[in-house]
Order: sequence, then C-alpha cells, then structure tokens
Amino acid sequence: MKKIIIAVVITVVLVGATYKLAVDTEAGQNFLLDRALSARMVQPPVSEFLGLEVMVCGSSSPLPDPSRAQACIMVRAGNRIFLVDAGSGSAEVLRLEGVPMQLIGTILLTHFHSDHISAIADVNLGSWVAGRPARLQIVGPEGVNSVVAGFNLAYGLDRSYRTAHHGEDFLPSVLGALQAQTITPGVIYAEDELTITAFEVDHAPISPAVGYRFDYMGRSVVVTGDTIVTKGIEVAAKDADLLLTDALSHDLINAMSEGAAAGGMDRGATILKDIMDYHADTKNIGKMAAAAGVGQVAFYHLVPPVQNVVMENIFMRGVPSDTILTHDGMRFLLPAGSDVLEIVEKN
Repeated sequence: MKKIIIAVVITVVLVGATYKLAVDTEAGQNFLLDRALSARMVQPPVSEFLGLEVMVCGSSSPLPDPSRAQACIMVRAGNRIFLVDAGSGSAEVLRLEGVPMQLIGTILLTHFHSDHISAIADVNLGSWVAGRPARLQIVGPEGVNSVVAGFNLAYGLDRSYRTAHHGEDFLPSVLGALQAQTITPGVIYAEDELTITAFEVDHAPISPAVGYRFDYMGRSVVVTGDTIVTKGIEVAAKDADLLLTDALSHDLINAMSEGAAAGGMDRGATILKDIMDYHADTKNIGKMAAAAGVGQVAFYHLVPPVQNVVMENIFMRGVPSDTILTHDGMRFLLPAGSDVLEIVEKN
C-alpha cells in the first residue's frame, strides 16, 4: 500500500510540474497554442446533405437572453443556404456552428423589426470575407429597398476600408454591397427542385409581413416569422414536415407585466401587455398545426426567452407534448425522399 501511495504522490507532482511548465513558460505556452490552433484552424470540407437542413441561428425575441441570438433560421438545400431573418447575434451563431458562410447567398426578411434585421451587416461581412461569389441578396416585402439602402450607406466606409486593406482581388468591392429584391406573396424562387413560397402573415400593425415555405426533393419546411395564428398559416403549412413558428406564452408575459407594474416599471409593463396581441399564442398553435397536417412543430422567436426549467415548463403549458422548444444551434435534418426528421443538438 505504501508503494502505491508513493507512486500516486509522484504522479501528482509530475502532472503538476508539467502543467506549470506548460502554462507558465514561453515554450510551454507556444506548444499549447500551436496544438490548439492546429486542431481548430482547419478549413472543414463543405459537405452536401441530400435533403433539407435547418438550423436555428437565433431563437430569441427582443427581450434579452445571454444564451440566445435574435430571430434567425438557416435553411440549406444542397449548396444553397438561405437565412430567414438575421437578428442580433445570429452571425456569431452561424460561425460558431461551422456554417460555410460563403454559401449564404440570400437573407429572406419576414418584416423589418430591428430584432430581425440587425445582424444583416455581420452576415454580409462574414460571407464576403469567406469568399461569397456574388452580392448578398436581401429579399423581403415592400420596404426592403429602404432597409438595404440604409445598410449600404451606413457601412460604405467600412467596405472601402476593407477592400483598400486586403485588395480588390481578395475582397471585390462590388460584392460587399447588399442587393435588394422586393417580393409579394407567392412563389419567389423555383430552381433545381427547390421552391420557396412567401405567404402573408398577421403581425398588425406591422405590414407587410410574410412567412416562407421551402419545398425541396419531397421535403418541406415552413418558417412563419412574427404573427398570430391565422387560417393563412394553416394553408401555407399544409402537410409540411416541419413548422418553425413564433411563440408567445401569455402566462409568462402576464406575470412579467404584473411584476413590472408592481415594481413601478410602468413603461415596461405597458410594452409587455402590448406585445401579446401580435404574436402566436402557444396554446393556439397545436390545433392549427394539427388541422394543417404538420409533421413537427418547433417554437422559435420565444416571447419571452426561457432561461430556466420553471420558465420552460410554464412556456409549454397547454402545448402538445411532442412540440419542440428550440435553442440556438439546434438542427433539423430532413433527408430527401423520406419521412424521417432527425434532430441534432448544438455542436
């Protein structure tokens, strides 16, 4: 036993000495840095999934949550990547999750609230630097031209600095400017087996506001953006494999509003009360989805974002048990020619 104790002590001493040598000396620090960079700074191959790949790159609303970015859904069909909205923090989620930024060619905007557009510039820069071969398309209803013109103006000097620093060959200035496309409800894209359909949603008094449906190789995904539950969504989501929908818990928002009022935060209480009439009530979504024949319902744009188990349980009151409460980085894989839907947790 004595020999075992001595061996353990010697091992502990050696490990401690090795650790101190590694972190406290220049040679040790350089060695650890080289090993870490060798593991991380490797360009992963661009793999192509046969079917639809969906990732939540922002599951929050304007109410703050340190663990969630604002509204953003990535939809990938082959080597085409589309984003539905790009709220604050979503560009960081995309990069941290290893999304090949150079394949992001289009951002589809549902409407122009700040929490749906504030990361457009970050996505534009990230995809431009990554080697995007064409201008980033910003697609949306009437008003998108003004949004794009504003971003192009605000970031004009930034673009010029980066091209001047890295060179026109490396960062072509023409690819740094956003390009707007105004759409109306109906089919807005149909190419190589992928069809994207815009449909009207009710986010009054915000108008116009739209959602998007993706159909590819026999699979379908619907992203609502911000809306109340309507017959129009039921029609748009008919027999969809996956419905990603705006979701608001009246129980939580009522409690928060009453708490704010009791604490003397009258403006906050008023705002919380106001937002309840233009988001989808969690307790109304299941019936609509069942009538539409939706395969899987998933909540995003959570109002309010849930930050603990108690909030999660309250949020999911009265909701069908198979409904998914998403988080940033969650992926849904829908293989072509199948009815399988695989859920992949955050990397």
